[in-house]
Amino acid sequence: MSVKMTGTYLGNKKVDMTHGPSGVSIITDAPKDNHGEGSSFSPTDLFTVSLGSCIITTMAIYAERNGIALSGSTFELEKIMFPDPRRVGAIPLKVRMPAELSKENRETLERVAHTCPVHKSVHPDMQIDIQFVYDIA
Repeated sequence: MSVKMTGTYLGNKKVDMTHGPSGVSIITDAPKDNHGEGSSFSPTDLFTVSLGSCIITTMAIYAERNGIALSGSTFELEKIMFPDPRRVGAIPLKVRMPAELSKENRETLERVAHTCPVHKSVHPDMQIDIQFVYDIA
């Protein structure tokens, strides 16, 4: 499957990107520490947050197929940049899910999380530390 998307440079380190099928647009800006204003997600911010979104989405697809409630699940992460070459080097990620999930469902969902396409696409040198917390009432 392919999805067409476009991008237009707006000047001042900002890019307007459009998702072809939906027409939804996102504008990125370079971060302050890399000559931008930091007025929006940077390209590396989008890359990083896509990992959290992909993990939650992949688990939700499995959960819906199997009658497991994941509503209210959240994630928080941090983008840690490495220098020379400048790149995303580490992503500590915390996924919070319902406390009432059974041990079996927890184990299965954690395995499923590691199969998300973004996780499978990152370079093996990137440090990804995923912590699962079961505390949502």
